[in-house]
Amino acid sequence: MTRPQPSEQTPLVERSRFASFPLIVLLVAHGLSLVGNAVTVIVVPLYVLELTGSVAATGVAGAFATVPMIIGGALGGVLVDRFGFRRAAVVADLASGVTVLAIPVLALTSGMPFGLLLLLVFLSGLLDTPGRTAKEALVPDFAHDAGIVLTRATAVSSAISRSATLLGAAGASILLVSIGALNSLFVDAITFAISALLIGVVLPRARASDAVSSEVSGPASMWAQFLDGIGYVAKTPIIRSVVALVVVTNLIDAAGFLVLFPVYSRSVTPDGSFLGLIMGCFAGGALAGALLFAQFGHRLPRRALLVGGFLIAGPVPYLAILAELPPVAVLTAMLAAGLAAGSLNPLLSATLYEIVPRAIRARVLGTLTTGVTAGMPLGSLLAGATVEVWGLTPVLIGAVVVYVIAAVAPLFGKSWLALKEA
Repeated sequence: MTRPQPSEQTPLVERSRFASFPLIVLLVAHGLSLVGNAVTVIVVPLYVLELTGSVAATGVAGAFATVPMIIGGALGGVLVDRFGFRRAAVVADLASGVTVLAIPVLALTSGMPFGLLLLLVFLSGLLDTPGRTAKEALVPDFAHDAGIVLTRATAVSSAISRSATLLGAAGASILLVSIGALNSLFVDAITFAISALLIGVVLPRARASDAVSSEVSGPASMWAQFLDGIGYVAKTPIIRSVVALVVVTNLIDAAGFLVLFPVYSRSVTPDGSFLGLIMGCFAGGALAGALLFAQFGHRLPRRALLVGGFLIAGPVPYLAILAELPPVAVLTAMLAAGLAAGSLNPLLSATLYEIVPRAIRARVLGTLTTGVTAGMPLGSLLAGATVEVWGLTPVLIGAVVVYVIAAVAPLFGKSWLALKEA
């Protein structure tokens, strides 16, 4: 049985006017690290294109950026549960900052062979995923302490993430033009350092974490805890369905953001800086969507919102490019896609937080990360290979078809009825 969440009308305890301060600190720290990540997502594919001149190599780099999310999600979730959410977040941020910093330092001094770049991208992703899991696992605790209803807390968290992506995209566009791709990665390392400082020094302990339920006691061994997370996901129908849906949509999204959009952006602006505008418009729309969900999401039917969100968020940008619309229209399509996507993460996160007990929260979130990112390396590799052979247009058509099929899946099957319970 999970701990009941606070309602909007009746807080659990009497709270001071500063009760929400810890949640704000957590979300700001998380947002800062995501700003750096957004810069990296834009800069690294463009740097690989510049370094190699190969779309296929860009796809390989995208795979090396996403494979560690699978590994780090599964094993990292267990480590976070074992060593604590806060400690794991600090260690992960510091380690990720070091690996990101190594890319420009080595490239500007001893040189950066393609193989070494792939290794550093892999290590950065391997360490980053557990850190993100740890921060996300802390959100329900601080929301509970502040008396904030969970759907609103997850929506605000998503809004912070979207804002960070928006700022990172805008910053990347400016940095690419002003200081170049490699120097932009120094910004990433700095944001990781500040995030670690905020969580390690400024963030107080959550009161809710002192009252962890003993209903679910995890197995002693790390391997058993890993299997425990998988078992919980496997026996929960709604979670299984979420993983199946998101693994397909993430596969296409990885192909889009790591290969298809960078290739298209190079056709619009020679330096690829248009990719920053694409990312910025999507993030800006998603920020607005998350804020709207924070205000109205708890009143809306979740299944209808999920289907509508995916139908707009996925196919619309690809259709705009296929129609050879002007760049301004493509940016408008990205804005609309982001607006629709803004409700998806907080909607799914609120559903999961309501189901998963705190004692196994991080390992279950880690297992989910592994599941939903499983297709991302394949998406990046397939996009790089197929664009190299067939060109951009056929791949975009295939992406639209598969996305539409996946988006309507929640209309079928009894497991999705759980989304109606808000």
